[in-house]
Amino acid sequence: MPSVTKLAGRISKSPTIAMNDKAKQLAAEGHAVIGLAGGEPDFDTPAHIIEAGVRAIHDGQTRYAAPSKGITPLLEAIADKMERDNGARVNPMTDVIVTPGGKLALFLALKAMLDPGDEVLIPAPYWVSYPSVTTMVGGVPVTVPTSSDDNYRLRLDHLREFVTPRTKAIIINSPSNPTGHVLSSEEIEAVATLATEADLYIISDEIYEKLNFDGRPVVSLASLPDIADRVVVINGLSKTYAMTGWRLGWLAGPTSVMGAAGMFNSQTATSAATFTQIAAVAALTGPQDCVEVMRKSYEERRNLMVSSFNSIDNMSCPDIEGAFYAFPKVDETSKTSEEVANTILDKAVVVGVPGSAFGISDDAHVRFSFAADINLLREAVERIRGIADQLA
Repeated sequence: MPSVTKLAGRISKSPTIAMNDKAKQLAAEGHAVIGLAGGEPDFDTPAHIIEAGVRAIHDGQTRYAAPSKGITPLLEAIADKMERDNGARVNPMTDVIVTPGGKLALFLALKAMLDPGDEVLIPAPYWVSYPSVTTMVGGVPVTVPTSSDDNYRLRLDHLREFVTPRTKAIIINSPSNPTGHVLSSEEIEAVATLATEADLYIISDEIYEKLNFDGRPVVSLASLPDIADRVVVINGLSKTYAMTGWRLGWLAGPTSVMGAAGMFNSQTATSAATFTQIAAVAALTGPQDCVEVMRKSYEERRNLMVSSFNSIDNMSCPDIEGAFYAFPKVDETSKTSEEVANTILDKAVVVGVPGSAFGISDDAHVRFSFAADINLLREAVERIRGIADQLA
């Protein structure tokens, strides 16, 4: 029998999905498991969005979408949203592609940018899929470590150390998964300077943009006129509108990149579901109070997680500026992050994702989602407190 591609051996299953699957399996076996591994809102999709999608199905909107890159009302709604919320101007008919989920948007962006062997700078901690998707399209992921002691900040001189003649792009995620870090104005300037100096594309993953805390502004790099022509924005509805299962994302950026990405899209996904796109129009153009309700709830849970983890002996949790993840670490331990995560799973029956999945090897971090009922979060932290002496 012929062999499968060697590339498959270099790609592993998403660690967050693997841990989430493990939590579900433990629960099915009767364990009182608290699964905090997944990155999924615990809210239902707002009613007006559901109604728009259901109405579209009943109206017969179940055929291929036209154009395949997105129905015109949605392309226009995305462009309007980017100008209104982000201060970024894009042509809806040439500079936006709608995709079935944000992962495909990332895939298309990288596929349009990279030739085999081109390098992509990926600051760590990073979302687990960035290196794998880069590898899948023939690129070379280059990890740029940052430090929790420095609040994971990006420093221009440090970034410069990782640039080579093959560097083609840098991936930025603000607010960040897993740390929740929001880029400061100094960091934004550093990324912009680096991209200009080294002639790089910037992929700006803004999927958590609406989930920011304490009034911290979240700035899109696409809003900066001097570099807008090299920025590709990745975004979607999954986190902001609790629409993970609807599978609706997009990429927006320079016409040349979108043209190439559009060709790959037409030969792979073809299009996102038509009725999902109609629901997306309702999400972007309808009432937004639902977003603020969810954001405030996440902020309350953030406060609980930060204070609780910092009250556990030998654990610390930096402030969380956005998204819905806590990324605490065991301050003094001989264990790896995998060993810490497995101890918490075995002894406390709480499921998190080890920091190694996010490119962190020096410190024993574990990521926990706080997109869960606040009472469940309280119980999870108290379980961990009860076995904290076993984490050293």
